[in-house]
Amino acid sequence: MEIIHVSAECYPVAKAGGLGDVVGALPKYQVKAGDVAKVIMPMYRTKFLYENRWSVDFKGSSNLGNWFFDYTVIKEETNKLGFDLYLIDINGLLDRQKIYGYDDDVERFTAFQIAVVNWLSHWEHKPDVVHCHDHHTGLIPFMMQYCYAYQHLAGIKTIITIHNGQYQGWMGWDKSTYIPGWDLWKRGMLDWAGNINPLASGVKCAYRVTTVSWSYMDELRENANGLEKLFDYERGKCSGILNGIDNEVWDPATDIYLTDHFTVDTVTTGKEKNKQSLCKEFGLDPTLPLFVFIGRLVGEKAADVLPDAIRSAMHSTGGRASFLVLGSGDPSVENEFRYMSEANKTLFNTVIGYDEKLSHRMYAGADFLLMPSRVEPCGLNQMYAMRYGTIPVVRNTGGLRDTVTDMGDFEGFGIRFNNATVADIDHAINRGVQVYEDKTHIAWMRKHMMQIDHSWEKTVDEYKRVYLS
Repeated sequence: MEIIHVSAECYPVAKAGGLGDVVGALPKYQVKAGDVAKVIMPMYRTKFLYENRWSVDFKGSSNLGNWFFDYTVIKEETNKLGFDLYLIDINGLLDRQKIYGYDDDVERFTAFQIAVVNWLSHWEHKPDVVHCHDHHTGLIPFMMQYCYAYQHLAGIKTIITIHNGQYQGWMGWDKSTYIPGWDLWKRGMLDWAGNINPLASGVKCAYRVTTVSWSYMDELRENANGLEKLFDYERGKCSGILNGIDNEVWDPATDIYLTDHFTVDTVTTGKEKNKQSLCKEFGLDPTLPLFVFIGRLVGEKAADVLPDAIRSAMHSTGGRASFLVLGSGDPSVENEFRYMSEANKTLFNTVIGYDEKLSHRMYAGADFLLMPSRVEPCGLNQMYAMRYGTIPVVRNTGGLRDTVTDMGDFEGFGIRFNNATVADIDHAINRGVQVYEDKTHIAWMRKHMMQIDHSWEKTVDEYKRVYLS
């Protein structure tokens, strides 16, 4: 099969979250399984762009309403990611450093989608599947079916994968002219609650809809930021497929960011060496259990309650746990963590921002990973942690529920709690402190979780079944 992935992110080209990790790995493993997989994404001005070799593959033109634009498609020449990578450049819209966060994001991603479909319309052959990811690509299934110039693409199967249903790309009907000439009788395929909703349109128009865990698929029918009824109505073509992780990148035995490597057989000594290094750098006591948080400091991740929860746990455990936070987001939460690092130098420290190398070192050196997320469609961090023998402490939601078994259950290896509250997080941390003191039990938990298969090979087979259904 030939599968075309269209996405706003792809690691290591440009990444803001789990979407980038998925699109950077899934196509590679589809190629390994014998299919042809390609990725199309915007040409942001990133480090990856300037450090690699490119050739021009196509030049075209289209329009965004009354604005006519030229676009250029370039291809990475060496296939270094394990699949064909194409970047689309539109001067004035996509030539930015950041992925998101601009006032004209609606125009940026609408033009990007138009360029993608316009380019596909010039191909001499048709791919088998166009696989769209999140709302930034949600208009593509509509355009391939109902835009007059592109209806010859209507026979191609389109899949949309929802990585986060809270963001939907809403735009007013005054921007309907952005979309190249389309069948006005199909207005309902764009509309939701009086606006053009690209995510809703993708769900309505795509051949199949997937989400990134089984539980999240169920949750979307109860909590989807206004799209609950749509997901319930379309449930027949929806399925949950749990994300995988790239075991070549996330392997404590070969990780390029670690100086002290380890395997499942040497996990106890290996983690201790990594922990000693980490604690020395950040002034923490290595004899205490180390809890880490890695991620965006936003409400979805329950970052707003995390400072008080950590303070509460410091008190309730009698100072028998240390904490390290890596992340950025809400300025008030960032400032709170900065203050805490000054006030509790031996028990708490923080790095505001994102550091890929440090994140790997934290997974390797930490004893526990905190994930109190209010919303977590799949979650990759808990899988990374498990791969490195770090016990996940997670809220009972979405993909966290599907991947982490509480240590109180049969063959449980993690810690789960129900609510993103100070009390529940505090209680979960205390459970972690208690199990940490049982060296035999924690050694079993580490070895058990490291042997769980979260590789992409299994996930690739599930996507193939969806494509062929």
